[in-house]
Amino acid sequence: MFQFIFDTLIRSVDLALIAVALSAVYSLIKFPNVALVQYAVVGAFVAMSLHAAGLPILLAGLLAALFVGLLAVLFNVLIFERLLKVDSAIALIGSLALSMILSAVFLLTYGPTAYRFKLEVTPAMRILGARITDHQITTLVVTAISLGLFALVLFRTSLGREMRATATNGVLAAATGIDTRRVTNVVVFLSGMLAALGGITLAMRGSVSIDLGTNMLLPVFAAAILGGLGNALGAVVGAIVIAAAETVVTNTNVGPLVGADFYFLPASYAPVASFAILVIFLLFRPRGLFVSEVSRV
Repeated sequence: MFQFIFDTLIRSVDLALIAVALSAVYSLIKFPNVALVQYAVVGAFVAMSLHAAGLPILLAGLLAALFVGLLAVLFNVLIFERLLKVDSAIALIGSLALSMILSAVFLLTYGPTAYRFKLEVTPAMRILGARITDHQITTLVVTAISLGLFALVLFRTSLGREMRATATNGVLAAATGIDTRRVTNVVVFLSGMLAALGGITLAMRGSVSIDLGTNMLLPVFAAAILGGLGNALGAVVGAIVIAAAETVVTNTNVGPLVGADFYFLPASYAPVASFAILVIFLLFRPRGLFVSEVSRV
């Protein structure tokens, strides 16, 4: 039981940071930026390169996150602001095109090989019967601190009030003197950092390849939609639900159903759970579990 809970938490870490980044951006610029999942890959590769060059892993991760945040702002200013003046659907297509371009850049730069941080391998600990590694604990702590700081900014600062006002009604927020363009770019910067940290935490526990963005796209979108697309912190709950469903799929012994004592589905079947939950919620509760910040007045 405790192993299942811990496995769910670890999978939630994989999804939560990127899903929160996706929802935060959507609340302001009103289109799902597919390229955000590729920002996670950029963060992972940059952090691994800096770490391989001799920087401590925490410093390498912080610098990589800052770099991706600035890169996200650059893409927003040069590409998405212009496309959004035409139509949000055009911006969505543009984000898909940018995602494919980034994948091609990864392939040319790093090749198809999977990479990982060169970290010391330590024996797993046992806590309440669950096997836990120190790298898993580190990623849990990093995720909790990152989400806590984001929530603090969102609900306890003047910038957070401007962010929520802009998400609710951008025209009215601008009329009251809020620089909505500045607020949007700040949110894009923070979202880029969160997505990068999501990729870095993945790389700390395993290998990362150029396929990471593609593999994460469906579960991240499912988590964001489940939590209420546009509700950044609701995406955390969505990530936990998706993670629990995927863990059930891969940790359930289906041997008796196929005439064997033990048979567990491979991890490649986990996205089936994400897809099933996504379809169900799109049919019966398309706005997700929580009210979207975008539609709240």
